[in-house]
Amino acid sequence: MNLIIDVGNTRVKTAVFEKDKLKELFFFNKGEIFTSVKEITKKFPIQRGIISAVAKLTDEKIEKLKGILNLITLDNETKVPFINKYETPKTLGVDRIALAAYAISNHPNKNVLVIDAGTCVTFDFVNAQGEYLGGAISPGLKMRYQSLNNYTSKLPLLNSKEPNSFIGKNTQESIHSGVVNGISREIDGVITQYKNKFGDLTVLLTGGDTNFLVKQLKNDIFANPNLVLEGLHQILTYNRADD
Repeated sequence: MNLIIDVGNTRVKTAVFEKDKLKELFFFNKGEIFTSVKEITKKFPIQRGIISAVAKLTDEKIEKLKGILNLITLDNETKVPFINKYETPKTLGVDRIALAAYAISNHPNKNVLVIDAGTCVTFDFVNAQGEYLGGAISPGLKMRYQSLNNYTSKLPLLNSKEPNSFIGKNTQESIHSGVVNGISREIDGVITQYKNKFGDLTVLLTGGDTNFLVKQLKNDIFANPNLVLEGLHQILTYNRADD
């Protein structure tokens, strides 16, 4: 069995894989990472693992984890199953690397756009030749609500909610209409740009806001909130070929 550890901006997500099947998911805070991973390794016969950290995780904590687990740390030097044509590969986020790995491993010989709707919305494109070309980064759903509250004196902080209508009849409805319709039309517009340029396109949606946003989009999309974890597992498997 393999253990996949994804340290995000808000929490740590881990997944236990048996062969290529995700068996169980765990969520916890960064401060609980060592004790939680240790408990997981007691519960399951973990053989190998991989860790990716969008948020900063100290070298000391990583070395401590390696003391209980045969662990790969994902960075820009890790071997991956695609050709990275990003002009600044050292600045490419590990979550985006994982998504590109998933795209090429599960949709070979296809143009694939992966949209990760979390703290930020990222767009990552892998072409039919197995080349990662790049994409885009935009504010996520929660960040948009927070910015309206932070940068104005009177607008309230709201939780995401599906608008009743695109015409807001009060301030709260107007905020929901602006934020939700704005982000969904942005995503649909970006998909259209890629379709116009590359023709046949496979579109994947993942991230914490997947289930909320997929209902708002007009394009046909394959939705799975765990694609970063799946992509990390693909990278771990790819690197095991050298064992």
